[in-house]
Amino acid sequence: MQLTFTWAGIACLIIFIIGYYFIAAEDKYHLNKTKPAIFIGTLMFIILGAYLFLNNQDLKLLEEEVKSLIEEIAEIIFFLMVAMTYIEALIERNVFNALKYKLVSKGYTYRKLFWLTGLLAFFISPVADNLTTALILSTVLLTIDNKTPNFLVPGAINIVVAANAGGAFSPFGDITTLMVWTANKSPFIDFFALFPAAFLGWLVNAYLLSRFVPNIAPSFDASKQKEEKIYEGGKLVIFLGIFTIFCAVIMHSLFELPAMWGMIFGLSLLSLWTYFYNRKKGKKDINVFFYMSKIEMDTLLFFFGILAAVGALHFAGWLNYAAKLYDIAGASVSNIGVGFLSAIVDNVPVMSAVLKANPNMNMDEWLLVTLTAGIGGSLISFGSAAGVGVMGKMRGIYTFSSHMKYAWTILVGYIISVIVWWLQFEYFDFY
Repeated sequence: MQLTFTWAGIACLIIFIIGYYFIAAEDKYHLNKTKPAIFIGTLMFIILGAYLFLNNQDLKLLEEEVKSLIEEIAEIIFFLMVAMTYIEALIERNVFNALKYKLVSKGYTYRKLFWLTGLLAFFISPVADNLTTALILSTVLLTIDNKTPNFLVPGAINIVVAANAGGAFSPFGDITTLMVWTANKSPFIDFFALFPAAFLGWLVNAYLLSRFVPNIAPSFDASKQKEEKIYEGGKLVIFLGIFTIFCAVIMHSLFELPAMWGMIFGLSLLSLWTYFYNRKKGKKDINVFFYMSKIEMDTLLFFFGILAAVGALHFAGWLNYAAKLYDIAGASVSNIGVGFLSAIVDNVPVMSAVLKANPNMNMDEWLLVTLTAGIGGSLISFGSAAGVGVMGKMRGIYTFSSHMKYAWTILVGYIISVIVWWLQFEYFDFY
């Protein structure tokens, strides 16, 4: 259908721009970004439906588009719901507090703690996700020292960059990689070919940042702090979480079932474990539905709204121009540009737009856009969910201006990642 320059198509574009302004300006208006997201996501399809109805056009295509969109969104939301439930279970079993205590009680220097938190962020985010990883480790920074900006600001940037880079080479590390995987643009195992580009880009950035971190030990008296230990059953929850990810991979890769099917199966295992644990203890200490009640539902609804809005733009025909841009500039140049765009606009709608436009690209180019969309958001503090989360956690310390002071180091790391991708995938053809 040619709806792009009809009143409905133009209205949808205007509504999307206005709505996205309020999403981006969440802190300015104190309006949760979920509210404008679900408003524009639903309204845009209502406008398209009204146009088709008033002009006596076939509504069947709109119905099919919405049903397909619901299936796509449901797979992502159910997947994230289970992942977030496991994170809440690990928090309740004191796993992350135990990790935090081990780090801060060793007497390491600021610079060594900078490297340790960065490495942990890089290697935890592929299994958890970049936002959760960044929030946990930024709390660790504040526990170590909440008054030394020469440690806190580079440390916060390091965690954001590491979490985004670590999430870029795993289907579970970021919503954008999950979207690419579930869209069958690349097999599960091939995402890990991005490890060298993601790791070396972060490593260069971390080295440059570390030069600004003092090489002295913070004042921390471990004897005055209560030792944190993992509660009973915590290690089993870690095992169940890993097994759940394994189930998701097997069911999607071998059985052609949605990845969320394996995740829901893993949720059932967690729920059964809590039942038998309570029976054994003779009380009701833990409950999987309590874990689920702690999930940030506004995050899940935000994804619904923004993906629906991008779906409406696709139905209206606007994303055809994005596909033509790929034809004009070429896949590699366009994909590198996606990384810079995701620094300004959140990487989720950017990746959704690329997937909906569906430019004709080989797997190596799909992996490039996965890499650039994932790590490009680090260039600006509010360009990724991890950055926004850390800004909220370290309010007044990690800010837009303090981030931009060191932004050149992130840009160098981004360029290194792209160069490594080109050498690996295009020059040596090694993946």
